[in-house]
Amino acid sequence: MTGDAIFSVRGKVALVTGAAAGLGRAMAEALAENGAHLTLFDRDAAPLAATARDLRALGAQVLDLAGDVTDAAAVERAVAETVARHGALDIAIANAGISDARPSLLHEVAPEDWARVLDVNLNGTFHTCRAALAVMAAQGHGKVITVASMWGLAAPAGAFPRPAYAASKGAVVNLTREMALHYAQDNIQVNALCPGIFQTETRPRDPGAGISYTPMGRLGNPREIKGAVLFLASSASDFMTGSTLVIDGGVLAR
Repeated sequence: MTGDAIFSVRGKVALVTGAAAGLGRAMAEALAENGAHLTLFDRDAAPLAATARDLRALGAQVLDLAGDVTDAAAVERAVAETVARHGALDIAIANAGISDARPSLLHEVAPEDWARVLDVNLNGTFHTCRAALAVMAAQGHGKVITVASMWGLAAPAGAFPRPAYAASKGAVVNLTREMALHYAQDNIQVNALCPGIFQTETRPRDPGAGISYTPMGRLGNPREIKGAVLFLASSASDFMTGSTLVIDGGVLAR
């Protein structure tokens, strides 16, 4: 198998949540640029439609569906529409996520803010993976990519105190391991992508702090997530499951 073929996703069917902007959009672009058919899911309908238009201009088949990952029925409908259109679901990327409303110590966190972060980041991942894995288990193959964070592997409090985010992403990492073991013999690989600090349209609001904290001395560019996504979505990672792939400019090497 040639190098290009190992990383090929041509003709594969993929679902990406949180795909309207930021890293989710970059992940969707990586798949579209390499021949995958896409379903994009996001609660922000207008930017989602714009992203879908841009990816169609690349020649990709793209279905854009507005919805919230905290709504299990909406996620299940998105998966069902994907399978109805293409007959399969090969790749699912559970990317949708939010951070704490403001940097806070735990005793300062409002219960409703805590609940919202856990609902989107953890329950949303559960809803996405549950719907996708039901299809993948029946068809006998699949790639699930959860999007956690470097702060799912180490506590951010020293520089960026966000307890709900840290708790939710740590849970996503261990849920990934658990799912990987459940489906290891079903030809389904489940791995977690753990980004560091990337510069997107809206975050971080204070890039200087992230730059000084990152050993490479800069923030990640969203396009730098694309190679990792192709690796985890393709046959290149067929013997890898239950793992975390960290892309953080060296932060966790400290």
